[in-house]
Amino acid sequence: MSREEDRSEFVPKSFTVLGRGYTLLQFRRDALAGMIVGVVALPLSIAFAIASGVAPEKGLITAIIAGFFVSAFGGSRVQIGGPTGAFIVIVYGIVQEHGVSGLTVATLMAGVLLVLLGFLRAGALLRYFPHTLIVGFTTGIAVIIFSTQMNDLFGLGIAQVPADLVAKWSSYAAHAQGFDPLALAVGGGTILVTVLMPRLLPAVPGPLVAIVLATTVVAGFDLPVETIGSRYGHIPTALPSPHFSGVDMATFKALLRPALAIALLGGIESLLSAVVADGSIGGRHRSNMELVAQGGANVLSAVFGGIPATGAIARTATNIKNGGRTPVAGMVHAVVLLLILLVAGQWAALIPMACLAGILVVVAWNMAEVHSFVAVFRTSRYDMAVLLVTFVLTVLVDLVVAIEIGLVLAAFLFMKRMSDSTRFSELGVQDGTGEKLFEAEFSKVPDHVVIYEINGPLFFGAAQTFTETIRKVGDQHRVLILRMRHVPFIDATGLHRLGDIIRTMERRNVRVLLTDVAPEVEASLREAGTLKAGVLFEGIRDALVAAQRNS
Repeated sequence: MSREEDRSEFVPKSFTVLGRGYTLLQFRRDALAGMIVGVVALPLSIAFAIASGVAPEKGLITAIIAGFFVSAFGGSRVQIGGPTGAFIVIVYGIVQEHGVSGLTVATLMAGVLLVLLGFLRAGALLRYFPHTLIVGFTTGIAVIIFSTQMNDLFGLGIAQVPADLVAKWSSYAAHAQGFDPLALAVGGGTILVTVLMPRLLPAVPGPLVAIVLATTVVAGFDLPVETIGSRYGHIPTALPSPHFSGVDMATFKALLRPALAIALLGGIESLLSAVVADGSIGGRHRSNMELVAQGGANVLSAVFGGIPATGAIARTATNIKNGGRTPVAGMVHAVVLLLILLVAGQWAALIPMACLAGILVVVAWNMAEVHSFVAVFRTSRYDMAVLLVTFVLTVLVDLVVAIEIGLVLAAFLFMKRMSDSTRFSELGVQDGTGEKLFEAEFSKVPDHVVIYEINGPLFFGAAQTFTETIRKVGDQHRVLILRMRHVPFIDATGLHRLGDIIRTMERRNVRVLLTDVAPEVEASLREAGTLKAGVLFEGIRDALVAAQRNS
């Protein structure tokens, strides 16, 4: 990284973009895009909050506070921040176990963790999360979101829906005969409008049209359908004052794991969204600055009583599609939501719950990425294992557990595949084509010399196989040549096993010669004290000359 890049790494994109000059034409485009995104974010913010088990205004507060901060101080030109469906599972679990105050603490802790990850330059590391892991827990979250909406979609009237997925569906089945046809009609109509509107009028936000139609019909005809107001009462029409109480050590320990899950999930989703946005506009985001901004946004969201926030892929794509090219669009989106809250917030109480359920059903379907899930089954069995384990654990156990075990499983399977890719080939043994190895290079090798070539990293996963292979060296051999031209690195276990082999062979009066060793590997060998004078040769022909003298 150059000095200039290093200095700009923690400079918000808004500072860079606006510092280069900002035209009135671009402001008009950004303002239009921001207004459209604000309108799109309105129903989603309310729906995500309610599905998370908190009051509807908390979703709006998060979109306003966190959304503005992410755009003003983030590392992407077009990122739109706010509440997303990915957090529903985590937030709902925290609220059920620790209450809204516990959620506030966890959100603030997650924000601090994200800031630390950014300043520690962990932005690049989060990109290495396996794709199968992300698809697994994302699809699992989508299934859970879908499952949580059946009570409102069908108007079942269940006062307390069980948290466990199996128990949830059992409860639905037990109350199936009491479903409300009106609620189902409102929810089903919402799904149809949300799905069809982008095809009929692409410029008009489907969820907003669905909410306006559903609310107008229900209020106009005074239909007996549950609304936000009938469940939650009056919706505040102003931002709350910043407030945060102290945290004791017991609460801190209890919420550390959920906070870590929020931070990891928020970091992954925001960077994925930024990468997708880069591909659409041909830009390049600053990943570490983005993490810092996401962290700061979550801290502020917690202080104002909001919920976790991250980069929203769908709203970011809407911003790009409508001409947004600078962070100004995201800031306008937050201002639009603030004006809606101040001027028309009270009308949100009239929105039917079945309508919000229909919107979230569509969100769950879009989030599931069925094509990506199915595509993994056409890859290796290792990828399938990570996908299915992560998916099942997300759905049936817990998202935090799913991420932890999924990561560990992915790491172990990666090491297994790496160790399988490391091959130990002996002189004269046929390869897959039927050709004998090395014969194209050497016309004759002394009978007392045996040559092995190591292809791949010599690390702990392959060390045991390496040891077992070399032990096959016969008593008639006096020299063992190990050709290491394709060994990119060697770890502590590989060094230990190689040292053991050299000592064992010495006791059998077999001399071990190493050739074609990469500089990095040679440095490791010297630091470990594995090399001795005369054991290392630049090329295999030099080693063969030395082996001849050993005859």
